[in-house]
Amino acid sequence: MKACTPTGLGRSIVGFFQDYLPTLRGMNRHTIQSYRDALVLFLQFAATDCRRPVEALEVADITADRVGRFLAFLETTRQNSITTRNARLAALHTFARFLVARNPEHMAALQQVLGIPFKRGARAAPIEYLEKTKIEALLAGIDRSALSGQRDYAMFSLMFNTGARVQEILNLRVCDLRLASPCQVRLAGKGNKTRICPIWPRTAQLLRDLIRKQHASVENPANQPVFVNERGVSVPWYRRTCVYDPVFFDGSSC
Repeated sequence: MKACTPTGLGRSIVGFFQDYLPTLRGMNRHTIQSYRDALVLFLQFAATDCRRPVEALEVADITADRVGRFLAFLETTRQNSITTRNARLAALHTFARFLVARNPEHMAALQQVLGIPFKRGARAAPIEYLEKTKIEALLAGIDRSALSGQRDYAMFSLMFNTGARVQEILNLRVCDLRLASPCQVRLAGKGNKTRICPIWPRTAQLLRDLIRKQHASVENPANQPVFVNERGVSVPWYRRTCVYDPVFFDGSSC
């Protein structure tokens, strides 16, 4: 069997994801996965467009015309929104800048890729919000007889309390909570930016009860996830350690 020799594009992709994004750019895992998804879609489209297998693609196959057709494909065939289209283009822009440094002979073509503009477009409708009665109705519909229901009730209560993103909530560790007055939660958002949000005493009590039940057998649950699945584990997209000393639910410190 003939050995498959990596192409210049293949070697560049490895360097892009293994070194450039995580090390030189310091991007988090969530962003890297988004870039990976964008590049996978483009490579599949380019292979079909070039009538060659993905592994045979070269840097020269990345042209402004092909990227333009790819963006049109996203909007028409895949029915992606303008926001998603622009996110895919941002990933390709970053990859093109990386390729320019490694393949200066293709600079002119890659500069044309970098010249493709983002598309403007407003949302079709403003983002709505839930009234208090709707929030209460949603919470009332959660069956709290099982531990999983108590977890969901506490999770939604915390989200309504703080306005945090879903991933920010799922990434929470016990040491991110301060459940003694003043009750607070430390949230890590995009770009690893951290913010402190106050939480209501009622929310703090729900979290205190949940942690006691979920981690009853753990002597020091500081680095345990706050919200776990039926197997008792949670897999956040990046790991953090406790960097300050909030007061735990039992009065001890991190």
